[in-house]
Amino acid sequence: MRNKIISKGELAPWVNELAKKGNLIGVREKGFGPPAGEAGKYEFAPIESAEELRLDYDVAVTSPKKFFQPSKETLLTFKRGGDFKLNAVVEAESLVIFGIHPYDAKALSQMDKVFADDNRDSNYWEKRGKAVIVGIDPACASKWSFWDAMGAATVDKGFDLWLTDLGDRYFIEVGTGKGEKLLKHATTSEATEADVSARNDARSKLATLCAGDRKIKAELKDLPDIFEAAYDNEIWEKRAEKCYSCGSCNLVCPTCYCFDVREEIDLDLVNGRRVRLWDGCLLESFAAVGHGENFRGERSERFRHRLMRKMVYMNKKTGELACVGCGRCSSVCLPDITDPVKVINELK
Repeated sequence: MRNKIISKGELAPWVNELAKKGNLIGVREKGFGPPAGEAGKYEFAPIESAEELRLDYDVAVTSPKKFFQPSKETLLTFKRGGDFKLNAVVEAESLVIFGIHPYDAKALSQMDKVFADDNRDSNYWEKRGKAVIVGIDPACASKWSFWDAMGAATVDKGFDLWLTDLGDRYFIEVGTGKGEKLLKHATTSEATEADVSARNDARSKLATLCAGDRKIKAELKDLPDIFEAAYDNEIWEKRAEKCYSCGSCNLVCPTCYCFDVREEIDLDLVNGRRVRLWDGCLLESFAAVGHGENFRGERSERFRHRLMRKMVYMNKKTGELACVGCGRCSSVCLPDITDPVKVINELK
């Protein structure tokens, strides 16, 4: 598969063509069009025209994981009574997700491992298999971002096409056959060695986008040992004193995937469904079991667990740290206690 070049003048017609076919997801400013939206806030949402698509965004409020693990989804439906019926439900549709940043692509690749290991999750993979991922190198970073420090400034897998802004044109790395097929709707040319050199030069400057104070004072390979050694550190109690246990950091994190499963019964007491909903380890009820026992009843225990999961537990499971430096958790934490950069540097 050969890499391509598309001029900026040809990008909009390509996006419009994809939008006409439906199911195009991209990043747009929240509340695009009337009434006025939240200036400077971005979201992954359906795109109807190239005018809506923002490729210059810093970070979206939530990650694209919601298209593969929705906040609420039906797993099966059932009918009670003598003719008891049970039907599995897999809701999946073809999607093109346009404009994913490297840190979200890295997080998505980690989710692929999680939902493939042990019991392969058919609901997740049915959605994943019908999606085409078009990524792009960031043009800027939010004040909370530290993805360069976490090794997530670039990715070499987990995408079908990847764009890099070269000024008057985009370099397109073709990652899969699905991506190559998508380019049939675009007017492109073959990438030259000069284009490859320009792409590499552009990528070398990505590290300068994150703010200078968003650096960690430790080597990535040392983080699991640092956190394991700090299991009984007073930092957890100290920071958790201000924690609201709201779970916001869980909900916006691109690598958090915990869920609860519940049965819902209709008012007729006959028809019902089993649903899966997002859950979060910062919520007080997360580790509660029968007879009122709660294995992490203290806020400090829940706060510690979340960071240990990111830096230790998931590393043992997948071989990767479960923090990609997007900064979303820091941006939504009202008491400003969950910032991984501050926690890492304090422990170091």
